[in-house]
Amino acid sequence: MRKTVLALALLLAAAAGTLAQNKHSDDYQWPTDPLVLEKLDRWQDLKFGVLMHWGLYSVPGIVESWNLCNEDWIVRPEGSTYEGYKQWYWGLSKEFNPVDFNPEQWADVFERAGMKYMIFTTKHHDGFCLFDSQYTDFSVAKAGPFSTHPQKDIARHVFDAFRPKGFLIGAYFSKPDWHCEGFWNPYYATPGRGINYKVEQHPDWWESYVAYTKNQLKEITGGRYGRLDILWLDGGWIRGDQVGLEEVLPDARRVSPGLICVDRTIHGPNENYRTPEQSIPATQLHYPWESCITLSNDWGWTPDAPYKSARRVIGILAEISAKGGCLALGVGPTPEGIIEDKAADILQEIGAWLERCGEALYGTRTTERYNCGKLWFNASKDGETLYAIYALPDGEVLPSTLSWTGNLPKGGKVTLLNNGKKLKATVKDGTVTVCLPKSLPQEPLALKFSL
Repeated sequence: MRKTVLALALLLAAAAGTLAQNKHSDDYQWPTDPLVLEKLDRWQDLKFGVLMHWGLYSVPGIVESWNLCNEDWIVRPEGSTYEGYKQWYWGLSKEFNPVDFNPEQWADVFERAGMKYMIFTTKHHDGFCLFDSQYTDFSVAKAGPFSTHPQKDIARHVFDAFRPKGFLIGAYFSKPDWHCEGFWNPYYATPGRGINYKVEQHPDWWESYVAYTKNQLKEITGGRYGRLDILWLDGGWIRGDQVGLEEVLPDARRVSPGLICVDRTIHGPNENYRTPEQSIPATQLHYPWESCITLSNDWGWTPDAPYKSARRVIGILAEISAKGGCLALGVGPTPEGIIEDKAADILQEIGAWLERCGEALYGTRTTERYNCGKLWFNASKDGETLYAIYALPDGEVLPSTLSWTGNLPKGGKVTLLNNGKKLKATVKDGTVTVCLPKSLPQEPLALKFSL
């Protein structure tokens, strides 16, 4: 059986590569490991995941890490000095104390939302580790009041809370580390996001940073945190192969067969899927990809955040899926360690819709005619069943009819997944029209039909 699976996976790789060459001129490199291809196919079935940013920035509720970076778009408090701000920020390690830390609540909330995979920040650019690293004291397990807590190795408990619910498990890790002296050495100023010295002048500093990063990657992927499904590497101004990824990955995949590696924005064999951020590609893409988009305006928790509505998220998910991608929705836990009620309520509304209409998304693949106005189309894997999702925008009400061209329903029949009712579709001059029942709830609609 295993040989058969591997053979099928190799065939899939060949077919996928041919498809990519024929339908898109991008330089995406398909993996050659059949287990990675198999995991990617499974991941593409899931469509909807969560990306959790949590760390020192959550304590005051500010944008994650970036105020440490001295770039012209950064906004810090009026009257603060750069060095003074950095010292204040580093000092938040003594205040990070999530007294209500409850990863089981997170897992419950995201499961009810209909999410199927998770990605958790083990370390952001500020270098503060949410795992118990033996290579630094700048971690939740060694600095601050939570270091004496039984759950101080936070990443372990987060991953363990999601595994029993069947989530694919992803570890976010920032390759740049602004707290590491091998990256930002205190001898020099820190004018940008990259290293603040010339490697040829200080090769020992660079070597110390590379060794530090490689060792931490080995800690995360070496088995201590269980099997992982996704290694999500952020900070594309440093390539994974610069910090030993080529050495880390083979060992990681022995522990976690089929591990998907996402060396973000670094095109090549270690970017197993692409990750447009806070955006959706203009057209279909014929390789694995994921839009990472926040539920609010920021990745981490901020007070009184302006959350997107359930309607809007469902519309985003429908468009992404029709274009061949998955959605990683950014949701940040509070400083106390829970998902706040306002976010949980929106996610619950999304999940309730997916419970009735998720067939139109989960396990689907693209179809050639994938969009007509506010309608987004998916197909079953065998191509025999089509799904249409009407993305109802905020502030609008449902129309009395839905119309589209192409994708003609067999026998003029469609099923409204929202309530299971059969509806009649009329076809005239290649245009399909479906009359909607009156008094439908004002929510996105999902239709199912055969071609």
